[in-house]
Amino acid sequence: MALVPAPIRLVLASASPARRALLRQAGIEPTICVSTVDEAALEANAPADLCPGEVALLLARAKAEDAAEQLDGDHIVLGCDSVLELAGKVYGKPRDAAEAVQRWQRMRSRSGVLHTGHWIIDDRSDGSAGTLGASAETIVHFADLSDAEIEDYVATGEPLRVAGAFTIDGLGAPYISRIEGDHTNVVGLSLPLLRELLLEIGVSWRDLTTSG
Repeated sequence: MALVPAPIRLVLASASPARRALLRQAGIEPTICVSTVDEAALEANAPADLCPGEVALLLARAKAEDAAEQLDGDHIVLGCDSVLELAGKVYGKPRDAAEAVQRWQRMRSRSGVLHTGHWIIDDRSDGSAGTLGASAETIVHFADLSDAEIEDYVATGEPLRVAGAFTIDGLGAPYISRIEGDHTNVVGLSLPLLRELLLEIGVSWRDLTTSG
């Protein structure tokens, strides 16, 4: 009987339970290595001429590189980060509840673009030791929330933990009217884009899955 090779180890440089759940639902059991990067400081100091997708990619790369430095080789590291573009401005996680309320007051009845940067570092001993990345974009249409609804949602604490101050896979789902594009990207990790990036380094989705 031919031996089935062990799946390639994918390291997710994120503490996000939503990103981990997406990978697990798609058959991949990632190793978690939480990045210590100060996202807020990095975003604040990003060059002013970067477009929103480039900001997300900058943050994703910093996370992947930080995690790779914490680990021994023979794995593929994935860093992801999301930002919301609304009326030409870029938003990450709110600093506090007051900012989250103000953010939602601007977002309601409007549309924004959720940009998620993805950065891969191939640290396998027999791999290319390559590094590459790309960003994915999804248009998000927000519902017309009342002030009371906004305050109730912010009081749950969820908007303070996520880029853009909303989720589509949690308590914020009722407040999203519709999206245009990849819904997994709004969760925080575009599975179709990840597949394409992996193929560029010669890795198929099946190579990472725990079941064939």
